[in-house]
Amino acid sequence: MIDPVILREQPELVKRSQVKRGESTAIVDAALDADARRRAALTAFEQLRAEQNAHGKKVAAAGRDEKAALVAAAKDLSARVKAAQQAVAEAEERAHEALSQIENIVLDEVPGGGEENFVTLRTHGQVPTFEFTPRDHLEIGELLDAIDMERGTKVSGSRFYFLKGVGARLEYALMSLALQRAVEAGFVPMIPPTLVRPEVMAGTGFLGQHSDEVYRLEKQDLYLVGTSEVPLAGYHMGEILDLDAGAKRYAGWSTCYRSEAGSYGKDTRGIIRVHQFNKLEMFVYTTPADAAAEHLRLVAMQEAMLQDLGLAYRVIDVAAGDLGSSAARKYDIEAWVPTQQAYRELTSTSNCTTFQARRLDTRYRPDGGKTAYVATLNGTLATTRWIVAILETHQRADGSVAVPEVLRPYLGLSVLEPVA
Repeated sequence: MIDPVILREQPELVKRSQVKRGESTAIVDAALDADARRRAALTAFEQLRAEQNAHGKKVAAAGRDEKAALVAAAKDLSARVKAAQQAVAEAEERAHEALSQIENIVLDEVPGGGEENFVTLRTHGQVPTFEFTPRDHLEIGELLDAIDMERGTKVSGSRFYFLKGVGARLEYALMSLALQRAVEAGFVPMIPPTLVRPEVMAGTGFLGQHSDEVYRLEKQDLYLVGTSEVPLAGYHMGEILDLDAGAKRYAGWSTCYRSEAGSYGKDTRGIIRVHQFNKLEMFVYTTPADAAAEHLRLVAMQEAMLQDLGLAYRVIDVAAGDLGSSAARKYDIEAWVPTQQAYRELTSTSNCTTFQARRLDTRYRPDGGKTAYVATLNGTLATTRWIVAILETHQRADGSVAVPEVLRPYLGLSVLEPVA
């Protein structure tokens, strides 16, 4: 949720952000009107309460002859106060609803436009070339007996799979490497719940435009998370944090679920776009002043991982229309996938400024004074999709795969061999 003070004092800033995102500015005017009505209702209520308090003193000091009339007037005034209080509650609900429809204000540096309007900030590594016809990750995975899509579909339906043998070991190795690096960087490891309450899912901004991608358990009124960002954002919900010693950093390892609504026909082969996967997600609570620097720190950690895995990649500044409702700026890192002759997203990292913290009421005390909302950031440090780029990049003509050196201590293998 954006700062209502900014809405009142800088409505044109909010409108420019909406235009940059490709969204309507009409909701800004609607929110301004709803906010004005809320404040008017609150003023009317406070005036009636003051009148009621003054009248109560008159009743207490009145003589017997005056008291009956004053008591009758007090009853009428009490009814008016009650009605005004109800009007405030209704106005606040309408204002909250209107304000909740406005997405986070994008930072000035963010490129405008939609998905295709990203800006490439840098590329790293040489795109791999082969003296043989490269196999795609699924063909390699089947040769290694590492990926079983057929039985995943049999058991759970389309876009489910089994990782087995060296496939399962490879994912454990990848996630373990990421966790160790996160711990070394000062992140507290977490295994969070993967079911959350509606207020937590809504608070992180995942029940807006992309709510159809979220799995819901209706009887329990709980949601399956698509990223550990959600439970980690809710971890300090309603709290006042002590940030005097620096940011609070968490690394959540969890299974994630996405319905992938609207993606039918896209990436249906293999494990690029699936309904269930594992992910190690970094999540940070910090001061708004330090958020931009923290954002770059997360990107640097992601790049170090991809470089050590020997993957060619590019870092892009995501355009405003592709940010999602919570992010004020987002960097994606996309690795080269040889058989697709394209870069594909492996990581995202977002600066959500105070947007999520306002919804979840997470604050801190700057210099020990009045509370203010924290800034939140998130970023992927490893996920199942990385296996796609690793297998395709490091494949050999005989179907074997060279294991990146950095993974060998965790995997116990230097080469993944085809199964006879």
